[in-house]
Order: sequence, then C-alpha cells, then structure tokens
Amino acid sequence: MLWRIKSLVDKFVEEVKAEVEADVEDRMRKEKENQIEREQEATEREADWEAELSRREAEIARQELKLRMEKEEFENEKRGLLTRPTFIQDDKDGALEITVNGDKYRCLRFAKAKR
Repeated sequence: MLWRIKSLVDKFVEEVKAEVEADVEDRMRKEKENQIEREQEATEREADWEAELSRREAEIARQELKLRMEKEEFENEKRGLLTRPTFIQDDKDGALEITVNGDKYRCLRFAKAKR
C-alpha cells in the first residue's frame, strides 16, 4: 500500500511539474509575443513620425520657395517703381508730388500745357 501511495504521489508530482513547465513556457511565449507586438507598434509609430516629419519638411520647403518667389516679385516691382516717376496730388494745398528714383519733388503751382 505504501508503494502504491508513493507511486501516486510521484505521478502527481510529475503531473504538477509538467503543468508548471507548460505554464512557464506558455508565459514565456506570451511575453515574447507581447514584446514582438510592442516592437512592431514602436516601429509603426516611428514610421508614422518620420512620414509626418517628411510631410512637414516638404511643406516648409514649398512655403520657403513661395516666399522667395514673392520676395523676388516684390523686388522687381520695387525696382520698377523706383525707375519711373510717381505722381501724387495733395488735396490740402493742391500741390503735386513727384517721386523719381526715391527723390521727392513738390510743385505748388502748375498749369496744363497749352495746345
């Protein structure tokens, strides 16, 4: 009888060991799967971040180009305005202001040309 109890206890111990080992292996497998999943999520977040960064850099480059073009257009327009005279009639005293190449001239009286 003692022999039978010992064999039952040994069998029970072997079954418990097997279950514990299976449980440990299952937990290790799940931990590896979770680790892989976390790494994939981190890789995806990094890829999304890099894509967003690339989009923002492209937008900045487009805006810089647009600003450069607007500046060149402004400079060309400014050069054009400086080379031709500008006439402004002052309603307070009736004077005519003429600006040529940045120099201002003021004429208080003027007459229309006779034909």
